[in-house]
Amino acid sequence: MDLNEIKAAGVPAHVGIIMDGNGRWAKNRGQIRTAGHKEGLERAKEIVKAASDLGIKYVTLYTFSTENWKRTQDEVGYLMALIKGHLRAEFEFYKKNNIKVIQIGDLSGLPKDVQNEILLAQKDTEHFEGTTCALAINYGGRDEIVRAVKKIADSKVNPSEISEEMISKSLDGNLPDVDLLIRTGGEKRLSNFLLWQCAYAEFVFTDTLWPEYNREEFFKDIQEFQKRNRRFGAVPETK
Repeated sequence: MDLNEIKAAGVPAHVGIIMDGNGRWAKNRGQIRTAGHKEGLERAKEIVKAASDLGIKYVTLYTFSTENWKRTQDEVGYLMALIKGHLRAEFEFYKKNNIKVIQIGDLSGLPKDVQNEILLAQKDTEHFEGTTCALAINYGGRDEIVRAVKKIADSKVNPSEISEEMISKSLDGNLPDVDLLIRTGGEKRLSNFLLWQCAYAEFVFTDTLWPEYNREEFFKDIQEFQKRNRRFGAVPETK
């Protein structure tokens, strides 16, 4: 697949990805769920690298939701350790590919050692100017909006001055709106992910389980996005 042709057709500025299917992938192979999460991490690196190669400026990965705390203690513990270990071990990957790492979500609700690793990763990569990889950790779209509203309320702003732009800037990471939302694993829902930012996103759903999703399928999803007619609520002109 020719990267230059894909680039020439115009790539999305911000891609959000719901990485679904790790547990089912492991179960299909008679393995425990954590094996799927480990394999899923490798796919995340592959796809972030692919996005970087295309010049996509922002990729947001739904890494751990506010609802994921309901999972078993063993699985939650493994995921926290995987996040912490990945952030510590992958600096050379970020450096080589000029990738800036940020976290969105309620940082204060995470274990202190995980918080520290996230802050270190953000500091170590803050000067990189390629793709920004936003890791949604302890993230929920509704929770994000509630925290943004509280931030605005604390600023004592006059209610008449509150605008969409003000709310957008009060959300985590000050990210632009999502252009393309990809969800793997066959489900067709947002699951509380980037609710505000996805107002006019194009959605692509695939049955592929996340550990089987690859660079080539990602490029095909970008090409599918390029076929869409994005009107943002406007009526197309008739000739």
